Amino acid sequence: MRLLRPSGADGDDEDGALLRAVAQGDASALGALYDRHAGWLHARLSRRCGDAETVREVLQDTFVTAWQSAGSHRGAKVGGWLWVIAARRLVDAQRAGARAARSGSGDTGWDTAVPSAEERVLAGLEYGDVGTALDRISPELREVLRATVIDGLTTRETARLLGIPEGTVKTRAMRARRELRAALDLLASDRDPLGGTA
Repeated sequence: MRLLRPSGADGDDEDGALLRAVAQGDASALGALYDRHAGWLHARLSRRCGDAETVREVLQDTFVTAWQSAGSHRGAKVGGWLWVIAARRLVDAQRAGARAARSGSGDTGWDTAVPSAEERVLAGLEYGDVGTALDRISPELREVLRATVIDGLTTRETARLLGIPEGTVKTRAMRARRELRAALDLLASDRDPLGGTA
């Protein structure tokens, strides 16, 4: 399995052709798409989730969804489209695991030990003030910030994933940090409209 998806127009064209074939029911095209993307998807999911079994299940669900939804793909880069599916499946799996752990319903398949520091930080990034602030910045800046900061990808890996030049990644990352700080400041002032300290 490759860790990074192919970059450049040729890779994007090939991905698009494979996805169109998948939409026509071509199982071998799905296999080729899996071979091209499963490695980097697995690596990226593993950065967000320490449970290897959950990562495997989410990866499988991602490609099942791709098989079922290939016909609805509307021209976005295939790698980015697959990542959106995978990220949503991971959030769903984590929520289901947390609900099952809270309800005490037998074996959830999840390790119900205290979450690691990294898992707590990532949960805060997804659901806390930082997550709220991230939702307020523009999508192209948010995707760069998520890739470089949350997922820990290098500038080069982010450029390949998003299909943009490395210089654009750096510029967007700077702008994203600035917008994120402003959004966090706005959230803080919304909580304390008089500007006083708590």
